[in-house]
Amino acid sequence: MFLTLRLVLESFAFAWQALRANLLRTILSLLGVTVGIFSIIAVFMVVDSLESNVRASMNFLGDKVVYVGKWPWVFDPNQPWWKYFNRPVPTVREFRQLQRMLPASSQKGIAIFVPKSGNTFKAGANSVSDCAFQGVSYEYRNVSDVPIEQGRYFTPQEVEAGRPVAIIGATIAENLFPQGEPVGRQFKTHGRYFTVIGVMKKEGKKLLDTPSNDANCLIPYDAFASLFAMSSTGMSGPSPSIGVKGRDDDPGLLNLEAEMRGDMRIIRGLKPREEDNFALNRPEMIAETIGKLFSVIGIAGAIIGSFAMLVGGFGIANIMFVSVRERTNIIGIQKSLGAKNYFILFQFLFEAVFLCLLGGAAGIFLVWLLTFMSLGDLALTLSAGNISLGLLVSVGIGILAGIIPAVLAANLDPVIAIRAK
Repeated sequence: MFLTLRLVLESFAFAWQALRANLLRTILSLLGVTVGIFSIIAVFMVVDSLESNVRASMNFLGDKVVYVGKWPWVFDPNQPWWKYFNRPVPTVREFRQLQRMLPASSQKGIAIFVPKSGNTFKAGANSVSDCAFQGVSYEYRNVSDVPIEQGRYFTPQEVEAGRPVAIIGATIAENLFPQGEPVGRQFKTHGRYFTVIGVMKKEGKKLLDTPSNDANCLIPYDAFASLFAMSSTGMSGPSPSIGVKGRDDDPGLLNLEAEMRGDMRIIRGLKPREEDNFALNRPEMIAETIGKLFSVIGIAGAIIGSFAMLVGGFGIANIMFVSVRERTNIIGIQKSLGAKNYFILFQFLFEAVFLCLLGGAAGIFLVWLLTFMSLGDLALTLSAGNISLGLLVSVGIGILAGIIPAVLAANLDPVIAIRAK
């Protein structure tokens, strides 16, 4: 242990002395590694940040939820899209039946909900347009997150009776009731007045233009149904969906999905050989597609950045060959005084790795500076994983670039080396 520590310290001293003696040459050689690490880590940082922001924008779909709907979220390329056109949409009757049939041990909650976009709300002289309007069952908060900041959630009686009460988003509250408490006040939409009983927490703008609670309004499902005509096929009027929250001890929700498929086939009276006339959708479907897309982008960016890294590696290899040539006489003296081959080898290899680490650290520092740039809704974040990757790549390039010069230096004949000029 002591011998290893001494070897490292002496190698560090030799490397530092060599770098200081040829400062300009060292800086120019480091530029290649710096640019290479900057290119690779910057690409990975942007890809990771984009993926993280996109996934955050999809949070409205919930986590560990299986949805029963008419349309699949991801279409099978071997199936024509029009085959789904005449499928019936989920109904309240099917929701109640599925609620009774699914065992409590397989799910945490089940809800039916139906959205409608492009709505206008008015309160006195104030109005807000292009808002989402959503009818939900009482169990909706067990399936999807409803972060109440002011007021309360629906009571079972309000939902069952279809009373004109609403939970609104922060943007709607700010526009309709800029002064005073929103809870307890009324607004009008589609010719009917609703009383505000709750206001949801502000989420802010998302990278993708996905539904946000800020411009969303929740009302009881029956109150929604009384405002809009909902056909059994979903061709006219809004189409409802049924969402079931899975349990944490069901990885991949495979058990829940199997039970839901069997129960829905029974509810719709499908024969064994008949195809499903409903779709079971999970947010993981979109997440997997997003993950594959960004993986391809990341690989393409890494290949492009690796060319800059390759140039940097050749630069380090060149400076190490020059360093061996300049210090041949010193190597001969060290060997004549008893220095082992592994000491010479480690000395030059350590110098190459040290050079690459300096260049890599400089590249990572430049990438870190990028995180302070304003890119609108995209927040750049440099993760510890990407920092570690940059340093590991630097070490790898240092070893590859320095191994041949280090071996040549270690194998020099001490008699010939000491007479070199």
